[in-house]
Amino acid sequence: MSGIGASVLRLEDERLLRGRGRFHDDTVRPGQLWLRVVRSPLAHARIVNVDTSAAERMPGVVSVITASDLPGSPRIPVRQPHPGIDFTPYLQPPLATGFVRYAGEPVAAVLAEDPYLAEDAADLVELELEELPVVLDARAAAGSRLASRPEAPAEVGVVEFGYGDVDAVFATAAHVVSADLSVGRHSGTPLEPRGLVAEYDDRTERLTVWGATKVPYFNRRVLAGMLDLPEHRIHMLESDAGGSFGIRGEFYPEDVLVPLLCLRTGRPVKWSEDRTEHMVAANHAREQQHVIELAFDEDGRLLALRDEGWLDNGGYVRTHGAVVAALTSAMFSGPYRLPACRSRIHIVTTNKTPIGTYRAPGRFQHNFVREHVMDLAADQLGIDPVELRRRNLPDRTEMPLRRPMQIFGAPMLLDGSDHLAHFDKSRAEFDYASWREEARAAREAGRLVGAGCAVILEKAGLGHDSAVVDVGVTGAVRVAMGGASSGQGIETVMAQIVAAEFDVPADTVKVVLSDTDILPDGAGSFASRSTVVGGTAAKLAAEAVVAKARRVAAAMLGVEPGELVVRRGELVVEGRPDLRAPLGRIAAACFTPQHVRAGEEPGLIGRGTYVADGMTYPYGAHYALAEVDPGTGRVRLLRYAVSYEIGKSVNPRMVHGQLYGGAVQGIGGALLEEFRYDERGIPLSTTFHEYRWPRLSDLPDIQIAIYEDSPSPGNPLGVRGAGEGGTAGAGAAVANAVRDALRLRGTVGALPLHPDRVLGLLRDADRHA
Repeated sequence: MSGIGASVLRLEDERLLRGRGRFHDDTVRPGQLWLRVVRSPLAHARIVNVDTSAAERMPGVVSVITASDLPGSPRIPVRQPHPGIDFTPYLQPPLATGFVRYAGEPVAAVLAEDPYLAEDAADLVELELEELPVVLDARAAAGSRLASRPEAPAEVGVVEFGYGDVDAVFATAAHVVSADLSVGRHSGTPLEPRGLVAEYDDRTERLTVWGATKVPYFNRRVLAGMLDLPEHRIHMLESDAGGSFGIRGEFYPEDVLVPLLCLRTGRPVKWSEDRTEHMVAANHAREQQHVIELAFDEDGRLLALRDEGWLDNGGYVRTHGAVVAALTSAMFSGPYRLPACRSRIHIVTTNKTPIGTYRAPGRFQHNFVREHVMDLAADQLGIDPVELRRRNLPDRTEMPLRRPMQIFGAPMLLDGSDHLAHFDKSRAEFDYASWREEARAAREAGRLVGAGCAVILEKAGLGHDSAVVDVGVTGAVRVAMGGASSGQGIETVMAQIVAAEFDVPADTVKVVLSDTDILPDGAGSFASRSTVVGGTAAKLAAEAVVAKARRVAAAMLGVEPGELVVRRGELVVEGRPDLRAPLGRIAAACFTPQHVRAGEEPGLIGRGTYVADGMTYPYGAHYALAEVDPGTGRVRLLRYAVSYEIGKSVNPRMVHGQLYGGAVQGIGGALLEEFRYDERGIPLSTTFHEYRWPRLSDLPDIQIAIYEDSPSPGNPLGVRGAGEGGTAGAGAAVANAVRDALRLRGTVGALPLHPDRVLGLLRDADRHA
């Protein structure tokens, strides 16, 4: 069949490749209006006046609103509060109130009969802004206040995780290695930017919303509160999505403006973001500065890690709250055996686009910082960088490894089987020793070639999710669960998990995602949790269906429930081909009086809710072979490889795709992608001309090794999550390869390693030669 472990073709692709996808822009409602957002051209200013009169007079314009039209000054709440931090002064309103705090902030919204009229009318809205001094450096701004927010410091708060007596260890350590490193600002740029459609039905008194992704149930709760509309009167419908990566699907200002104007006008409203809007309005990510220290004993064994970091949060705190800071700090220790660790991350507001989570949030940053300093330490200690990692990775005798701390309220238990064996196995599989020899020989020939590696620790699967599985009288199987599509293949995975319980082909299972009318609650798709948590919920729901089917079929066939097994969509008695009951026949019987029970739903239906008490911790390694052009500073990757411990792979081909795509995004962040600003805080990267994606010509052949040596003990599927491991170590491996190529005594300083930065490193290397 096509259950767990089979590389079946993605079920989504049949409709997507035939042009039958259901993207938000495919939703067209009769009589719909178009929304255009008027955004601030300045990064920091007092709003003196907003003149909408010319726009309102334009034929075809239905409405123009500003903050004064939103009673109660609503603010968009955080999705995950953090103990000890009050985010209230930093929350973003749907439309700017009194001040603008980043270029691209929504100031007004225009509603018109077609998108071209809406855009033309938006250009007629006159903004009178009194420009204020900008804050663009989080580290420098940590002790100050924004002129537009004098009631609160620029520093939102400090997130600190750690264990052990760190300072005492450093005071007596034989060796201390330190560095000052930073990661530039970049983000996910999905093929399809954001968009939303809302329609209100007067007859049913219900609002329907198309286009919400990632966390539709959270978005519905926020929307219900802002609109004072009961949740049961808001119907969120699934859509396909052309990528998300953590950026799409959070609750943004437009997520309330579209439904609000729909209710006010009584007509459907549609908004489709263009690329330039996305570059300045959707969440940015990554930008951090760190001062890190590692303490070692005489034999090169890690004793402690100490880190102070500054996270540039942009103009507001959005729905992620302190999640990026928490993931940076809490997992800084990586996969190593580390007796003491402390990381403090300062969350600081500046006058840039607000940040959020983006594939491997926090881990891309701390892996680069920690692993790059491991290579620096290897040089200073006179130990090979591979050997230094080997000395500090726990083996099977030390696993599972408990960190004496909690993360998001759950104990941090590294539940793998052998980190050292994984590192050794992957190096052998990729023949990394030959990469290093190739680099050495190339350098002897005068080329700038280097090899670098990094080991990573990932996380997946905290929180809850729900699912419902039902079987109809024709035998059709359907599963509805709380995840959301972002192009990751979630429909296929859920179908495979449920199909395995009924022993039927995966393509016969109908998957419904985040339909709030079918499933009352779901947690969404983020943080590599859909398979671990949502998949387990689907499995539990399917098991409940099978249990009920056994009971009903046993009565129908005159046997004991324990005698029945599931075979190809039927319940059968082994060795008795005459005693069998197809699922459809059982489903029909479930509606008859003798099989309906008080307190039990009629029909062949089961519900499952799974709550993960703690996270599971996948792990892996990244390897890079890079060459630097001494004339241009361009870095060309010659080889790249990723190994990853998945626990159990539901669909190996899709896991491969997740790791491959993640590596491409990580390479982009390591070498090319960066949001830049001028001295006034005006964005300079607003198209793909300035913001460079990696092209096919920028990429080597990327090797992927998927290991299933350590099924997760924390969930019944044994899965670990695969969405972010391909990205998490890319910055570290590429930076180490470039450092090796240039034979640097110090560090590369910062990511991304674009040509200008690399040329600067070459000049510094020449001066110290």
